[in-house]
Amino acid sequence: MAIQCTILPNVLCNFPAIDETLIRLARKNIDDGFRASVRAYGNLIDAVVQPLQWFLNYLEWAFTNTPWFIVLIVMMLVVYAASRNLKIVAGTAISMILIGVFGLWTDTMVTLAMVTVCTLIAIVIGLPIGILMARSDRLQSIVNPTLDVMQTMPSFVYLIPVVVIFGIGKVPGLIAVVIYAVPPMIRLTNLGIRLVDKEVLEAADAFGSSHRQKLVNVQIPLALPTIMAGINQTIMMSLAMVVVASMVGVGGLGKNTLQAINNQFFTVGFLNGFALVAIAIIFDRTSQAYGRRLQKHSEVIHG
Repeated sequence: MAIQCTILPNVLCNFPAIDETLIRLARKNIDDGFRASVRAYGNLIDAVVQPLQWFLNYLEWAFTNTPWFIVLIVMMLVVYAASRNLKIVAGTAISMILIGVFGLWTDTMVTLAMVTVCTLIAIVIGLPIGILMARSDRLQSIVNPTLDVMQTMPSFVYLIPVVVIFGIGKVPGLIAVVIYAVPPMIRLTNLGIRLVDKEVLEAADAFGSSHRQKLVNVQIPLALPTIMAGINQTIMMSLAMVVVASMVGVGGLGKNTLQAINNQFFTVGFLNGFALVAIAIIFDRTSQAYGRRLQKHSEVIHG
């Protein structure tokens, strides 16, 4: 490099870059402006996120204060209602009992509350955006690159603006998890509605259905298996992000895993990791079985 630089002109030897002073000035102005905006709208931001705090606290209190056997029975009933598969129900019972035996029941309930709230918020946000994308190619061309950025951005980066705006705590972690987990919900809702058979839509038009009736009675029911796949992916990504979000104050299994990493507690880290894997498998198998049931129903009616 040194020999080349003695022969070549400086502009060909060193890549032309913006002056460091200019970059430092731009960075300072952007950061100062961002912090000033956060300070100016601090009260409004607190008021907006307060309902999320209440919802999360209430669900976490309900999960952790309800006797374990009632939670276990409710979980088994929900899993059976969704999957109609006794093997998945038995697997759920064994997994949850093992989690409790190793002393991770309360932390697992905290994580379940967080994942439940994040998934519900992701559905509320992602479903209407996916529907609007399915109706507009222009909106899809705008939203898709944004989703590409969201899905390729390293998960740790989400914590930076969230912490600057909301500080440290459960709600900032919740918001970071939702931002990370919502893209598959939007993508697969859009895809599912776009894949609905055009002949079925033409038949609905022939019967004089309005746009709303077509959406509610035809498109969403037929797209449900694909939408369920989106919910499945959202749950999996929420569980993955919960560990990262523990860095900003989210409790549960993620916090234990982070402490195990910091203190090099190999066994504790693996036990909490396995508990997360067990929850992920329960959600995955149950939602997949429910999706297959919906698919079978659609094939019987429309196949």
